Amino acid sequence: MIIETIDLHKSYTMGSSIVHALAGADISVDEGELVAIRGPSGSGKSTLMHILGCLDSPDSGMYRLDDQDVSSLTSDALAQVRNEKIGFVFQSFNLLPRLTALDNVALPLLYGRRNGYQEAMKPALLALERVGLQGRSHHLPNQLSGGQRQRVAIARALVTSPSIILADEPTGNLDSKTGKEILSLFLDLHQEGRTILIVTHDSSVAALCQRQIFMSDGRPRGVN
Repeated sequence: MIIETIDLHKSYTMGSSIVHALAGADISVDEGELVAIRGPSGSGKSTLMHILGCLDSPDSGMYRLDDQDVSSLTSDALAQVRNEKIGFVFQSFNLLPRLTALDNVALPLLYGRRNGYQEAMKPALLALERVGLQGRSHHLPNQLSGGQRQRVAIARALVTSPSIILADEPTGNLDSKTGKEILSLFLDLHQEGRTILIVTHDSSVAALCQRQIFMSDGRPRGVN
């Protein structure tokens, strides 16, 4: 089991109200699984994704990632775990506009001077090659199509060889044809043994996953 959460709780204060984003969330994901996380707005899926991605910590409960309890780590320790074990793919790509595709992919390797610039170039090029963009390495994001930008984002997620890839609506800003191409790439990565979690509103995307976790009122209410 690569992911396990036990009784996760997370609340936020909004004005004079307290919002219980997670209210006892228990999930488990085995290594190599492809899982969709679904649910309406306000169901807790985004908060759950932030905690699974070590972008936030729960108020209470336990989260084990790759056999390590990360529930109560400091912000610096969480950042290190995040950089070493998790690859992110976002709906809006989150590429730096003034950096080339190659430099965007290399960024996680340069975080905290984990690698020197020249040392980071080889794995970054290999990651771009893996997503079919070796010929676009020196293009800026505004010189790439939406699908190509998402492929750069996937290459960036892969470059550190993370234990898990978290994708938040990865086809949400793409047309249907390009979305299918990106989903095909995720399926290929899954066939290679990658553990992938996809947050999606799209039932056709979720149907391609091995199983689906449905979030409601801050906790999983059903698994398919």
